[in-house]
Amino acid sequence: MWTCKNLWKKLAPLARSSSTLCRQNARGVVLNNDRRLPLVPQAHMSSGTPGSGGDNNLYYLLVGATCVGGGFYAYRTIKGDKERYQERINEIASRPNKVVPEQPITEAPGEQAAETPQAPEPVVGPAPEESVGTPDADPVVDSARSVSEEAVEQPSEPTLSEPSVEPSPVEVTEEPPASVVESEPTPVAESLPAETAEPQTETESETESAAEPATVAPAEVPAPTPVEFPSHAPYLLIGGGTASFAAARSIRARDPGARVLIITDEPDLPYMRPPLSKELWFSDDPSVVDTLRFKQWNGKERSIYFQPPSFYVSPQDLEKVENGGVAVLTGKKVVHMDVRGNKVTLSDNTEISYDKCLIATGGVPRNLQVIERAGEEVTKRTTLFRKVEDFKALDKVSRDTKSITIIGGGFLGSELACALGRRSADSDLEVIQMFPEKGNMGKVLPEYLSNWTTAKVKSEGVTIITEALVKAVSFKDGKVEIKLKDGRVVKTDHIVAAVGLEPSVELAKSAGLEVDSDFGGFRVNAELQARSNIWVAGDAACFYDIRLGRRRVEHHDHAVVSGRLAGENMTGANKPYWHQSMFWSDLGPDVGYEAIGIVDSSLPTVGVFAKATAKDTPKAATEKSGTGIRSESETEGTASSPVASSTPEPPPVPEQKDNYGKGVIFYLRDKVVVGIILWNVFNRMPVARKIIKDGEEHADLNEVAKLFNIHED
Repeated sequence: MWTCKNLWKKLAPLARSSSTLCRQNARGVVLNNDRRLPLVPQAHMSSGTPGSGGDNNLYYLLVGATCVGGGFYAYRTIKGDKERYQERINEIASRPNKVVPEQPITEAPGEQAAETPQAPEPVVGPAPEESVGTPDADPVVDSARSVSEEAVEQPSEPTLSEPSVEPSPVEVTEEPPASVVESEPTPVAESLPAETAEPQTETESETESAAEPATVAPAEVPAPTPVEFPSHAPYLLIGGGTASFAAARSIRARDPGARVLIITDEPDLPYMRPPLSKELWFSDDPSVVDTLRFKQWNGKERSIYFQPPSFYVSPQDLEKVENGGVAVLTGKKVVHMDVRGNKVTLSDNTEISYDKCLIATGGVPRNLQVIERAGEEVTKRTTLFRKVEDFKALDKVSRDTKSITIIGGGFLGSELACALGRRSADSDLEVIQMFPEKGNMGKVLPEYLSNWTTAKVKSEGVTIITEALVKAVSFKDGKVEIKLKDGRVVKTDHIVAAVGLEPSVELAKSAGLEVDSDFGGFRVNAELQARSNIWVAGDAACFYDIRLGRRRVEHHDHAVVSGRLAGENMTGANKPYWHQSMFWSDLGPDVGYEAIGIVDSSLPTVGVFAKATAKDTPKAATEKSGTGIRSESETEGTASSPVASSTPEPPPVPEQKDNYGKGVIFYLRDKVVVGIILWNVFNRMPVARKIIKDGEEHADLNEVAKLFNIHED
């Protein structure tokens, strides 16, 4: 009523002024138009003073009705809210008790506290009259505390007190009921990134409930598993490939105390991929599938793994080691990124926060749609070659089957064809390679050099089918049947699909990162940044090349250099990516090439060749240098395929073997060199890189070719 009275005092003068103004306007209209308006009864339009009698009765009635209606509405709203609040409190109070990590809680004045010595992570039974605490946390059990205050506590609250009539300490005698397990302590601890998880102890409790008619029978529950990884990583690297490892080494070089966590969905520690299609296939060691060790061209043996397990620290010790380190969390996949909260979610719903993050997820092998639609029998007889497990599977297939067909004529397909063709010399294995181009690596090499390369692959014992477009794939009579669009049919036991790589950009949607529509991959700036604290490196990065425009590169050297630069920038270097990465491939004992820039057979090319000598082979080049490194990496190295001394000589190619012994192929765009292939020319990559970096027009490329010393004996 007090509110209504105050409201009336404010509104009454306004109402009286309005009515007076209305009457004055009416008189003005009558005088101006020389006619009279019908009089309005004073009962409907009063301008009298308050309390002047019946003139204001209707006005009082309207205002009073409004106030009464407003008060009634407020009363009903408040009453309804109280009823819904009480129903919610009753519903929460009837739920099973949940367990959360304990911390000190402040006791309100007038409340009584009951303390129970307990382990750091107690398990509370379903009885409403029990409470669990820790010696150092001083938890409080308040007998006068209301049920509503208990129920609305946040999940992250350290202590959970239950309503009780007679609170008493809990005696630890047996394991908690099974229904309590739905809220495990470990995930709650992981959601607090700023805290370091401590060793946890198991707690057993015996509870009896007399207040509730229904009780839950106790059951044995497996002990909670220990924390396997930290809840926070200053440097988080997603992906366990070459780029991630190079970034980790770079971060540690600039920040010796850095704590780096690598998350990979593979079961293996970081390793190099090139030997999977090269050196490992030529090893004489029958246990190479298990050891994954190989001999380089110079005779030195090494593993495909960048570092042994002793190099890394365990994930659970990452936050404890004094000088930091690099930890690898294997078999885990990041499925969601919260870029605002600086945290990621794993496939098991575990969250890990970070300060700075690198995305180096690489890519997944593409497959043909006709194979995907062919059914289970065809799918299980198809290999998409990418990982260690793919190498092991294909090695077993090559020993157990009689026919393998490789679909694809690029680098990977041609390397696997040569490797399997070499193995077929000692067995009855039939190796077939088919592709839509006119020759091997037809999308990269000019046509004359592609035809020469095709003849070289055939000499390794491979059956080549060119201009082959797959129309359908089926499984009949124990064989995989491949139908081509021109009517040809190929029957085989197993298929290897080597038709390219699809960058892994699944995190783009949840992270709000941009994916390039032309090249694929995450779009990054010159410093390889996608966001203020997120970098991308390796196959998944679509970067801007200051000389060649926006690009995405899928080669080992690019993964090394981009990962290294991203690691430097994560520690504050702010360097642009200007490096022109190279790649290499070998097709036998006397053919190997290195390439840099944009090498596309659709571009105009100029080739300058000379006669090769005994030292113009990959093997001779690595023996002379004393290392097996074939890239610009300073931290990792791979080598060309070692070749047995009993290699048969390839069939003669008319007027080509000598002419194409060694040389330089220039790729031009607008008369400027944008790509270079060094054909059996080694240790000259810095010269090629400088030519592309200069970006100048050259009137005579024969003179430029002399910079590579191809005419020296």
